[in-house]
Amino acid sequence: MSTPDDLEGRFTLLTAVARYDRLRTRDALASAFDDDDDPRFTPTDPGTAPLARDEALELLALGEVIARKAGYGRQLSVRSARRAGASWSQIGAALGTSKQAAWETHGRWIDDQAEQHRRSGYEGLDENDVATARAVAGEPESEEAE
Repeated sequence: MSTPDDLEGRFTLLTAVARYDRLRTRDALASAFDDDDDPRFTPTDPGTAPLARDEALELLALGEVIARKAGYGRQLSVRSARRAGASWSQIGAALGTSKQAAWETHGRWIDDQAEQHRRSGYEGLDENDVATARAVAGEPESEEAE
């Protein structure tokens, strides 16, 4: 059985999305043609065959892998936006949230990265990287009116 932890190291975001899209499309096509009385229903056609249990579970696990990878990438993009001069209000708007929520989420990500480094000694952000990330993040309250 596929789990997100098993798949996360095997797929990049791009390859996970491509595999997810193939399985999801086939699942949607199979759902459209799942009536045994419908002459278009051909379970032997690989393009419309219903997903096997392992494939359906893989589809679910890939969805989680994509969410994890996109979430990680989102925080890197937040950091890039800050470095490029974006305000927390602008970042919050781009994420569909408030500036405070965007800033707090980014702060939790920095904390998580620091904890990951403390546990492993090499993953995540070390003390210097954490200090740099916090300096780039700044405070949403200290921004000038936009």
